[in-house]
Amino acid sequence: MIRVMLVDDQELVRTGFRMVLGAQPDIEVVGEAADGLAAVEALRAVEADVVLMDVRMPRMDGVEAARVICAAPDGPKVLILTTFDLDEYAFAAIKAGAAGFLLKDVPPAELISAIRSIHSGDAVVAPSTTRRLLDRFAVLLPEGDARREDAGVLTAREREVMVQVARGLSNSEIAARLHLAEATVKTHLGRILAKLGLRDRAQVVVYAYETGVVSPDHPRG
Repeated sequence: MIRVMLVDDQELVRTGFRMVLGAQPDIEVVGEAADGLAAVEALRAVEADVVLMDVRMPRMDGVEAARVICAAPDGPKVLILTTFDLDEYAFAAIKAGAAGFLLKDVPPAELISAIRSIHSGDAVVAPSTTRRLLDRFAVLLPEGDARREDAGVLTAREREVMVQVARGLSNSEIAARLHLAEATVKTHLGRILAKLGLRDRAQVVVYAYETGVVSPDHPRG
């Protein structure tokens, strides 16, 4: 059973998510909170596997809450929900440790799939969401002289895999595009994480754009 906590300052939104998730045989909503601070406090008493987190909330926003929650050992995974005007916050939340982000009007089936993916250890970075997010926060990315140089430790193939991950492709899609076995893609991704000190797929996306491995202007080039 996947235990989910809902964090959103709009009760109607939480109610809608609770109805959708509660209908799933493998998902249980174990708690709710109206802001990040309440979520952090609630998690001291309630065990959750995934926290479905809004971004802009009173007292403590989703970014700071994600940072606190993800810093705890063996804590739950955080899935950020964002709207177009809050994309910069979602990007910051990924850097803070969130395992992924989706648009707030995501179809129920996609939300459920994302929760299951995150629970199984993957990260969710929807290609369409990535494209829109990057269009919005491209101006916030560092200039060339601010880019980190440690991507040079990657092999040519590992850099190819990183580029495809940053474009939002799944392991199976990367395997097909690069003519590799899916297990090989997983191996390359594991080496990328280890070499660059990154935690998961979501942070690979952030890293790739921040360091200029992939350009926000041409995420699918």
